[in-house]
Amino acid sequence: MMIRKRRGGIAAASALAAAALAVSACGSGSTSESSAPASSAAGPVTIRVQTFGGGANFGYENAITKWNAEHKDIQIKHENLTDQFEQQYWPQMIQWLQAGNGAGDVVGIDEGGMGLAKARSEWWADLKEYGLESRKADFPAWKWENGVTADGKIFGLGTDIGGMSLCYRKDLFEKAGLPSERDEVSALWPTWDEFMEVGQKFQEKVKDTKFTDGTNTLYQVVLYQEAAKNANVSYFDQSNNLIVDKNPAVKTAFDFASKMSQSGLTAKLRNFTDEWAAGTQKGSFATVGCPSWMLGVVSGNAGDGGSGKWDVAAVPGGGGNWGGSWLAVPKQTKHPKEAAMVADYLTQAQTQASVFTDFGNMPSNTKAQAEPTVQGAKNEFFNNAPIGEIFAKSAASLQPVFLGVKHAQVKNAVESVIQGMDDGSVPYDKAWQQLVDDAVKAAG
Repeated sequence: MMIRKRRGGIAAASALAAAALAVSACGSGSTSESSAPASSAAGPVTIRVQTFGGGANFGYENAITKWNAEHKDIQIKHENLTDQFEQQYWPQMIQWLQAGNGAGDVVGIDEGGMGLAKARSEWWADLKEYGLESRKADFPAWKWENGVTADGKIFGLGTDIGGMSLCYRKDLFEKAGLPSERDEVSALWPTWDEFMEVGQKFQEKVKDTKFTDGTNTLYQVVLYQEAAKNANVSYFDQSNNLIVDKNPAVKTAFDFASKMSQSGLTAKLRNFTDEWAAGTQKGSFATVGCPSWMLGVVSGNAGDGGSGKWDVAAVPGGGGNWGGSWLAVPKQTKHPKEAAMVADYLTQAQTQASVFTDFGNMPSNTKAQAEPTVQGAKNEFFNNAPIGEIFAKSAASLQPVFLGVKHAQVKNAVESVIQGMDDGSVPYDKAWQQLVDDAVKAAG
């Protein structure tokens, strides 16, 4: 994700269970690679696109409606399976891919799953067979190369990238007597220490709302910022060795999350859960870390009642990059040609530009980034924030953080401890050692 995203525990599990039950009746789930005609007497080919995320997730609603109106022989069915990538979507997708049965015709993969995806060439159709090597020039080198396996198979096309900002409730800042215009708010917190000082001032004035959603979201922002200062690695080094206890980026981000929690500034909500989504709608917190794709999550979770109440400011600490996803075609699909066409369409410049202007997901397609509609885009929900200006200028300079094969598993383990520290289930003085121990177990 991207990603973009959230329904949470029970709803997410139910969605995945329903998807599993539906496999036998749908158009994928076979190892056959038939390139049959796109239409037949039986009707149009249906291409199942499986993604994850809450709110507007991948932002494909309008793009899919447009495709389906123009392509009666190939219809896209979008299945947003869950908002929980590490906990539910990716483990289930791995099972389907290993079994050769169950995955959609096109599947979304968050950056945290790409290390493993690249290492499993046998799972994927080769998009070169459908002419998509021609798409290389559309993406930054790092985004393209992450969708290519070691043996040269093109398996994934980039969707969005992260960038960084901070979303805040303009009305709640006014209630606290704080500056509320985005430039003034950005000036309040050049550093994370100053961010906490603003939080303490906010909390003194507003008792029924917490300054920020929880520990995990801002932990992730700080981790990515610090990773850029430490060889662009987080949990694993470039050789896939676990370095959680050796990388200063992890400890710095952990210490910040601990300070935020102990200062009483968090609503103790774990990001991308039903409770977190409900908290967004109810106004339980006033700030949240916002890579570009998070805009669609916040607006989707908050609903129409939140429009104009939220705004977008600069993130403390000076930028960063969190997130971004890819679309891949599993080898098990019965319709690889049509699936490749759909993946191609959903990652084209025009589509990515429309997704950004509609929902806020920053294009990874460099042609889309250069579009005037992207450069000048404003987001009505976020008080007409100039999101094109905020995100497009930084897109070309984004530095990707290396994520290992087991990144998703380790990330889930680490963030479970950080959440436990915030909700009281893990003592503060024991949290770091438990984080290290649980990361070692998750890395296998």
